[in-house]
Amino acid sequence: MTTQIVLASSNAGKLGEIRDILAELPIELCSVAEFPGLVFPQEGDDYEENAIAKARAASKFTHRYALADDSGLEVSGLGGAPGPLSARFGGPDLDDDGRVRALLSAMEPLTGEQRRARFVCVAALTSPDGDIVTAFGECTGRILETARGRSGFGYDPIFEVEGKGIAMAELSSEEKNRISHRAVAFMALSDAIRVTLGLNQA
Repeated sequence: MTTQIVLASSNAGKLGEIRDILAELPIELCSVAEFPGLVFPQEGDDYEENAIAKARAASKFTHRYALADDSGLEVSGLGGAPGPLSARFGGPDLDDDGRVRALLSAMEPLTGEQRRARFVCVAALTSPDGDIVTAFGECTGRILETARGRSGFGYDPIFEVEGKGIAMAELSSEEKNRISHRAVAFMALSDAIRVTLGLNQA
């Protein structure tokens, strides 16, 4: 028997990743897009607050347990920007490719240690009663000068994973879902999901 959990995101790439990361759990993870009419609160500049707010909104609207995450890319030479504003960097009308181009343009004068970066993720689980559990994950690396690879989404093509020498977008989905910031956060949350939902540990 599976338990249905709503992911507070309509991003198909993110939904696929989290389904794979949590594949061993007896849950059915569905997109919030299946519940039209939900309006999320405006996001701020704190990962945890954003993740909790999205999960709470989805849980309250659907009367189900809900998962959410808030992720961002932090670049040393940009003072940690774009950070929690990563999904809106360069303006609200840009797609992933546009945001990648905008970031590369902003980073043209940056070299060496200034190009060091990390992906950050806070994952949150909320219940219809308002209970909350969160977990943190990160993946360190550097920003490349040009995009590489065709996998993943977002800033994956310009993020070189530390110790790998290749872009996040060049990793297999299996490897990415072991080492990415989102994988680390949701794997850390998986035990809490089991306990909170009373899932069989076998």
